Amino acid sequence: MGTITLDSPSNRNALSSRLTADLERHLESALGDERVRVIVLTGEGPVFCSGADLKEQRERNAAGQNTAPGAGSGGGGGVATIFSRIWDSPKPVIARVNGPARAGGLGLVAACDIALAVETATFGFSEVRLGVIPAIISVVCLPKLGTSRCMELFLTGEPFTAAQAAQWGLLNAAVPAAELDDAVAAYVRNVLKGAPAALAGAKQLVRRVPAMAMDEAFRWTAAESARYFGSAEALEGMTAFAEKRPPNWAT
Repeated sequence: MGTITLDSPSNRNALSSRLTADLERHLESALGDERVRVIVLTGEGPVFCSGADLKEQRERNAAGQNTAPGAGSGGGGGVATIFSRIWDSPKPVIARVNGPARAGGLGLVAACDIALAVETATFGFSEVRLGVIPAIISVVCLPKLGTSRCMELFLTGEPFTAAQAAQWGLLNAAVPAAELDDAVAAYVRNVLKGAPAALAGAKQLVRRVPAMAMDEAFRWTAAESARYFGSAEALEGMTAFAEKRPPNWAT
């Protein structure tokens, strides 16, 4: 397991250009490390992520640099690249939401495959109250929350609770703070029981099948099923099952 921590508590882990570049760099490092099979994303301090760094954005605007918050700098791709890399990552990414999340912070939560939060955390799409829109994050939030819920939350900007976030599909669970680490660890243990390539393939099913027409989906999934059943991982998994032993990826 690899853990990536948003470590800028002085500004509530806002997505400044520095934090965004650091997050992108550490994410690429974890994705490229064969020893890391599951990635946990969390925040330092009482807040998970407060969204865009508004102070930095005001300074950019004053200087005539009217770029989107979290836009890439120094060769990085910015928040859009981060969301995309998490969304399409072959390795499962679990959000350990240690406190409130707003705006772009919700994009990080929604991009992850599994998300757990302390039950006291609150969430909100506050953009319209600042005269802007939740543009980039809508790409990952709409599939999780749905159009009707997003329309309500995007237009009103009203905050909502961790229990509501779990009920609506943004979170998998909201737990007491004292239980958060154990809950994350349980998910990590269960995910690690799966074969690495199979985990990547299972993610692709969830990401791709809903956008396909039914005939296309059946053709693609049939081909994928045959490919995976013919793989070395499948041979090892079925052999281990017959021999009543753990497969080699779980030892």
